[in-house]
Amino acid sequence: MSLLDSLKKFTTVVADTGDIESMRQFKPQDATTNPSLLFKAAQRPEYRPLVEAALADADRLGESRRTEAFMDRLAVNFGKEILKIVPGRVSTEVDARLSFDREATVAKAQELIALYEQAGISRERILIKVGTTWEGIRAAGELEKQGIHCNMTLLFSFAQAVACAEAGVTLISPFVGRIYDYYKKERGADIPAAEDPGVHSVTRIYNYYKKFGYQTQVMGASFRKMEQIVDLAGCDFLTISTELLDELHNSPGEITPTLTLENARASKEEKISLDEKTYRWMHNEDAMAVEKLSDGIRRFNVDARKLEKWASTAAATA
Repeated sequence: MSLLDSLKKFTTVVADTGDIESMRQFKPQDATTNPSLLFKAAQRPEYRPLVEAALADADRLGESRRTEAFMDRLAVNFGKEILKIVPGRVSTEVDARLSFDREATVAKAQELIALYEQAGISRERILIKVGTTWEGIRAAGELEKQGIHCNMTLLFSFAQAVACAEAGVTLISPFVGRIYDYYKKERGADIPAAEDPGVHSVTRIYNYYKKFGYQTQVMGASFRKMEQIVDLAGCDFLTISTELLDELHNSPGEITPTLTLENARASKEEKISLDEKTYRWMHNEDAMAVEKLSDGIRRFNVDARKLEKWASTAAATA
């Protein structure tokens, strides 16, 4: 038995990729994409039909909305193909530029869901990926009431996690690897597995959610090494790159889950409630989370603009 086979007994495995062929190989339950993954995948010849279909649809909306429409349709076209392979859900991301605009985030999510539903795909199979700002959390809470399910990305602080649970969002994606990166740089040395702050962050969130009966699912994300994945076995979901999926697939062994309901119920977490002021102060007190959230939004925006620039060129030469 491989570590990947063993992991799947306790945790739902999600492919963090836009490469459809790799999903056929690893057979994840769900998949998640982002602009940088779509940018890489869209340039591959085997996916050219998806690009051409998105261009044709965008052309019908006129010049003023052509690029934006192309990007939305490209994301949905990849999502549709992915859903032919994975039995569960695909995450499709809202533009990072909308991270501080609740109304625009809601409107974009509604547009994306409408495109999927026009293609005959139920909203139950889609997660709208939203940045975990206060505005993003409020937008997600509103969307959930409309039956539009959300995946909260760029989550680094316990305050973000608590606020998401209180808003009733479907799923959060705490970024294990980026938390690890921050503290590794601060220390100037590698961090022993037992002290990994990214792993500890997800463990605390998982324990809090399970102890107090929140339905929001926890999906560890952004892994740097296989050991981080193994140490979070038992988490609701883990989204894993194809490189690490391959490493798990080729590593024999069995995993004992460390995240369990029993451990969560025995944890010493105390229940808290956050209004906006309390949330902002609590998040602000976590220097790592403040830095990594703002940095992540900037990086996601750069990736989206790369895709947008490529989309403009593709549209002009179509």
